[in-house]
Amino acid sequence: MSLLPLDGPASPLPRADDRHPEDSPTAPAPLTASAASAASADRVAGSSVRRVLMLFPVLLLGIWAAIDWRAVRDGTARLATADPWWLLAGLVFTCLGWVAAACVRQGAVPDRLPKGLLLASQVAAGAANHLLPASIGAHAVTVRFLLRQGVPLPRATASIALYSLVRAVAKTPLLLVFVLAAPAAVPPSALLPRGRTLVLAVVGLLLAPAAAAALLVLVRAWRGPALAFVRTALTDARHLHTRPGRCLPLWCGAMAAPLLQACVVASVGSALGVPLSWPQLVFAFLAASTAAGAVPAPGGIGPVDAALVLTLAGYGTPLALATATVIGYRALTVWLPLLPGMLVLSALVQRKAL
Repeated sequence: MSLLPLDGPASPLPRADDRHPEDSPTAPAPLTASAASAASADRVAGSSVRRVLMLFPVLLLGIWAAIDWRAVRDGTARLATADPWWLLAGLVFTCLGWVAAACVRQGAVPDRLPKGLLLASQVAAGAANHLLPASIGAHAVTVRFLLRQGVPLPRATASIALYSLVRAVAKTPLLLVFVLAAPAAVPPSALLPRGRTLVLAVVGLLLAPAAAAALLVLVRAWRGPALAFVRTALTDARHLHTRPGRCLPLWCGAMAAPLLQACVVASVGSALGVPLSWPQLVFAFLAASTAAGAVPAPGGIGPVDAALVLTLAGYGTPLALATATVIGYRALTVWLPLLPGMLVLSALVQRKAL
């Protein structure tokens, strides 16, 4: 080692704060003015979109109320002379319907869902169900809620299929119980749809499987996802039916839901003085909703109403009184819950639960 002195003093090591940001590979690059303004614009746009989504359901509610204002006016005039306690009972049955729907939704998913948010999602789904046909609105809200809760998309869509299947199957034993319990008061012929409803039901039953098979044959890209969906649905259905904590809410809620809706009709009929017993009113709704179920309409509004009026009239109820009963039923199940349902939907969107 040389002992000679150095030519000059050694230069000090550069300090960390003396280095330029580009000299350090881990230092974040400073945002330029254009990038900062773009990020700020994105935040403002996202906030504006969220506000629009919050107000959009309320806007739809106002549009629908303006279009169907005559039904609102007539229903209010009819209900003004009805027994308020029976109407209150009908409103209670309507609220219990949300609980039944939440039970079915939880039973159709293996994952555990938060009870409060699940019930709130069904209140919002009930409002969305009256704006789009064939329960598309309710299913869309539920799928979005399940995705927010971490449920994978294949499992969420499989739960919708299971929910729809169980709801349709569970109504059959209810109708059979009424037919067997009172065959004279409940004629079996009332179970069969008639006229245009029968034609639409037959066409739907024949064309739906044929259209699905044709799409799978013609569009090869859909075969893989379709088979994966069927496998997921069958696996989840098998797994859920091995757990009493899932299959009991699934089937009990599915049978309770139409009974609760029928109890709303029976409560309104009792409030208006319809000359029918509760079993007859309950069965009238079950038969009418089954006969008109093949016609896709927002919340079943239209086909179910017409079928229910005809069923009540067939039991001997005056046509004006039967019409008033259906209007009162729609007021309790659609118009009164629609505004709180829309507000709950907006609140869930704001909380990013949907």
